[in-house]
Amino acid sequence: MASQEKKEEPDERKGRLTATLILVTLVATFGSSFQYGYNVASVNSPSPFMKDFYNSTNIERVGSPLEDAFLTLLWSLTVSLYPLGGFFGSLLVGPLVSKLGRKGTLLFNNIFSIIPAILMGTSVVAKTFEVIIASRLFVGVCAGLSSNVVPMYVGEMSPKNLRGAIGIMPQLMITVGILMAQIFGIRYILGNTEGWPILLALTGIPAVLELAFLPFFPESPRYTLLHKGNEDKAKKALQRLRGWEDVDSEIKEMYQEDQSEKAEGQLSVRNLCTFRPLRWQLISIIVMNMGQQLSGINAVYYYADSIYKSAGVKEETIQYVTVATGSVNVLMTLAAVFIVDSWGRRVLLLSGFGTCCISCVVLTIALVYQTTVSWMPYLSIACIIIYVIGHAIGPSPIPYVITTEMFRQASRPAAFMIAGSVHWLSNFIIGLIFEFLMNGLGAYCFILFAAICLATFIFIYIVVPETKGKTFLEVSQLMAKRNGLEETVDSKEFQDLNPPSNEIQQEEKNTVILTPL
Repeated sequence: MASQEKKEEPDERKGRLTATLILVTLVATFGSSFQYGYNVASVNSPSPFMKDFYNSTNIERVGSPLEDAFLTLLWSLTVSLYPLGGFFGSLLVGPLVSKLGRKGTLLFNNIFSIIPAILMGTSVVAKTFEVIIASRLFVGVCAGLSSNVVPMYVGEMSPKNLRGAIGIMPQLMITVGILMAQIFGIRYILGNTEGWPILLALTGIPAVLELAFLPFFPESPRYTLLHKGNEDKAKKALQRLRGWEDVDSEIKEMYQEDQSEKAEGQLSVRNLCTFRPLRWQLISIIVMNMGQQLSGINAVYYYADSIYKSAGVKEETIQYVTVATGSVNVLMTLAAVFIVDSWGRRVLLLSGFGTCCISCVVLTIALVYQTTVSWMPYLSIACIIIYVIGHAIGPSPIPYVITTEMFRQASRPAAFMIAGSVHWLSNFIIGLIFEFLMNGLGAYCFILFAAICLATFIFIYIVVPETKGKTFLEVSQLMAKRNGLEETVDSKEFQDLNPPSNEIQQEEKNTVILTPL
């Protein structure tokens, strides 16, 4: 029996990176996550030409240009309605994935990309800037849905040993989307008077490709089995994804997880907010997601050209520096795929926020003295690139990993809904107020970001434990004292909902059954 288990363990623990798994991951992440990143940066480079269009349209209508303050407000709305739409999209995740499934939700979600892409692409012909502002809200809904559904979809289809690497693919594709928007935004490509409507409309191409190719790939086997009750279809999906015929052990594991979840019951958002054993876990993901966005990372992407101009970089050079920054972001996110399991989550978070804090302080000094010291503009560029490196290795990808590891199956959906709401609301606030901060505080606005990075760093250092290589139960026990509990294992929330092997099930038979609170 022991030798038989040893033969079965390698297949269970070391799933293969099959062609089906690779292709479905690429289709889902390019079709959805790529759009998220692309729309973050697509309005940055053409912003002067878009503002001119806003003004010229108003002149044609009423014979006078827009007031500067009102133009600033309109542009802030153009930027900030995107994350506000993301907030609304995150609220739709739960109902849609239950009704339409993971794949079905991604296919339906492309409506919020294709229609706005057409509207933005024809805005100049229609002589209306209002559709651009409204369209930014709807592509934000698309991003809010995809940022939650894509990790759920690819994660449920991945074998256990590949979930970490595949789980970072959505974030990696987001950075690729940002980079492509920066490249297309170069003046002689599409970042000019004639090309910017095409630049905005290109977001619809990944959506069309996803609509064309994703139907050929399977739905999440877990959704097919547990929500639709179709075991045969779930088995066929697993066989395609794994590249072998014998998937009975995974099917059995899904049933066991489902039974444990039914015994415990789902935690709603309201229940999670009042559930004492998860109090500090909830606070931790809220602080990390606020710190992730309020640290100013998207301000760098939304207004990168303005920041470089303030730093004294020549106009013709700015676009290339922006592309270089995006390239660094992609490379460092790719590096995070390989170091997250060796360095640990906590180390990457602390080093990332620490790097961002120091970069913002030095950037402030460089911007203040840029007119008196000739080499200060180069220091400003270096600070922004170092800031991006720090954010890419920790604050950008790790909060999603921590959220998964701090919560169990019953509380994870509600936790992601809360984390996603905080993420997008914080993103919205930054997009709305940053240009006003730049106008009012100038270089000193980055001191605010430095303070937020420092506060998040201190919180993580004091509260957030290292979760690398730990089971859900072990993470819960680490948080027990902080939650004011003597024995967290007494709660059903912390019972093992997903026994990984027959060996662990045998161990459970030898343990004392705990009475839940």
